[in-house]
Amino acid sequence: MRGGPRMRRVNELLREVVAEELRSLKDPAIGFVTITAVDTSPDLRNAHVFYTSLGTEEEQTECAAALERATPHLRSRLGAQVRLKYTPALHFRVDSSLEY
Repeated sequence: MRGGPRMRRVNELLREVVAEELRSLKDPAIGFVTITAVDTSPDLRNAHVFYTSLGTEEEQTECAAALERATPHLRSRLGAQVRLKYTPALHFRVDSSLEY
């Protein structure tokens, strides 16, 4: 993660909102998902959301596809809850650091 105190606050706020909104989704393919971090670009146009999920490799693949399907909804909810000039585009990435 990069940036100063403001970027750290923005990243943490985005992480909290995305994690909260994921709990309200009804898609059964989204199993037990934990949002571990968010890394926002300096211009606040893109946000890489790092997550972990439990399950078999097939379940994790289904979870990744479900997160991609939910991205427009999550982005709209993010825009409604966070006051930023731009609502960042969300890009989900598997956080493999916990495997090590």
